[in-house]
Parts: sequence; C-alpha cells; structure tokens
Amino acid sequence: MSRPEEHRVVHTLRTPAPARRLYELVARAEHWPAVLEPAVHVRILERGRGTERFRIWASVAGRVKTWTSRRTLDPDALRVTFRQERTQPPIASMGGSWEFRGDGDGTEIVLTHDFAAVDEAALPGLRAALDANSGQELAALARLAERRHLVEDLLFTFEDTVQVPSGDDAYAFIERSDLWPDRLPHVGKVTLTEEPPAAGSPGVQDMTMETVTADGGAHTTRSIRLCFPGEAIVYKQLVPPALLTGHSGAWLFDGDTVTARHTVAIDPARIEEVLGRGSTVADARAHLRDVLGANSRATLRHAAAAATGPAS
Repeated sequence: MSRPEEHRVVHTLRTPAPARRLYELVARAEHWPAVLEPAVHVRILERGRGTERFRIWASVAGRVKTWTSRRTLDPDALRVTFRQERTQPPIASMGGSWEFRGDGDGTEIVLTHDFAAVDEAALPGLRAALDANSGQELAALARLAERRHLVEDLLFTFEDTVQVPSGDDAYAFIERSDLWPDRLPHVGKVTLTEEPPAAGSPGVQDMTMETVTADGGAHTTRSIRLCFPGEAIVYKQLVPPALLTGHSGAWLFDGDTVTARHTVAIDPARIEEVLGRGSTVADARAHLRDVLGANSRATLRHAAAAATGPAS
C-alpha cells in the first residue's frame, strides 16, 4: 500500500515585535490556551534539555481535536520544530517548524506545516483548517509581543486552594455548571451543551455563562471545558471579559483539596476604558486577581458546602 502524498504549507507574518519575545511565547506551550485562539488545553508529558512532548486539545473547524506532539527547541537559532506522534483523522502525518527571523526592523514569523491526509478528498478541508488556525496563531503572537509592556506583566497565572470533605462531590459540583444559577449567587444564567467522553478522552462541554458583579453589573463569557473525571476540569474562554485578550483555567482535584487556577492575558488598550483614566497594568493585575479570584473562591466555598463526604 502506497504512502499518502505529503504536502507543505507556509504561513508568514511580518511584525515589529522582537524575535526572542515571539520565540519565548511559542516555547511556553503551557500558556498557549491564554495566548493562541485555537488552543484549549496543553498537558506537558515530558520535558528535557531542548526537547518536550505534550498533548494538546485545540479547536479545529469548530470541533475539539487532540494529538500528541514532540518538539525540539533551539533558543540560539530561534527555531522550534515539531512532529505529531499521535494524530487524528483526516491527518495521516503532521510536522513542521516555527522560525523567527529578526532584523533591525522587526521579525518575520515563518510557520511551516508538512502533512499528509488519510484521504486525498480531505485535503481541501485540512488546508482550510490549517490556514484558519495558523492565521489566528500568528496574529495572536504578534498582538501580544508588540505591546510596549513586558509579556510577563501582561500574561500571568494565579490560583486559590480550599479543602473539601469529598473531592468526588466537589468535582460533581463543578462539572454540573448547568445547575450553578441555582447554586451560586454570582451566576445568573448558564447554557451548557456536552459531548460524552470517548474512551481515554475527556468529556467536552460548551458553556455560556452570565455572571453578576458586586456592583450589579453583568457580563457574558463562553468557554470550552474538558472534564477529566475525578482529576481536573480545564477550560478556555472563547469570549473573555473586556479587560482580557485571553483567559484559560483549571479546577484541579487532589484528594480533599481543590485548586482554582487562572492564566490571563491582559489587553492594555482596554485598561482605562474598564478601570478608569490613569489605571495601569499593575491595577489591572490586582483587579483581575481580586475579581476572578473572588468568583472562584465563592464557587469553591459552595462546592465545599455541597461536598458532604461519605456517611459516617
């Protein structure tokens, strides 16, 4: 049986952002869900000297797909090469590279994909998905790296942890977000659709939620959530609050503790609009830590109250 024909597509973008800053954003794959629009969740499997393996869940043509990749990182050449070890149809094989070619006027980002399809009839759809996702990824990288602020000031992670009587009960509370309007005072409405989990894969939830702030205001977010029973519920906000360009998070369950983790990317252009004239990135960080943390802590307190534990 003949091997599927291999194809190559190259996507480029010119940006005034520094090449090393762009490279470092691509190198930190665990932050991709808050930076790159298609990425939903990244789980690092192995990390060594200049190499790593990870499993990624990403939105491809409106569906959540997953695959495992191995990468080689070269910080001197500002190059990252990748190869999928475990693919999903219609992809038969996929690999490629990120290159960041800096000069005195900025950087050319070059994203290359070498791929084969299990069925040649799938090629138009596969090319369209690569074009769409690659364009989104390049634009998002440039947008964040072009900011005059340090990336580490705009992109940061924080978390809160509480003890609960029963981790299983707390997991059930977080998973059933469709019941949150009756259980959580800061949630006004939730619309939830679910895909049941396949063997060895998490369940996928599409959740639209309206939350109410302390001053009576309301905002609506939409998230994709992946549910790993008894272990974690991770999410990527498709429609983040106005102050953010990206927001991902996780509910992590470990025995009798639950941790709420947030990774956010601040949009500095919206800071004064949202927080008032003269507000700074530091003000935005403090505001997000307070508001997002307060909502998570409230959810955890209610989850702890509902997690009654085993009967004695």
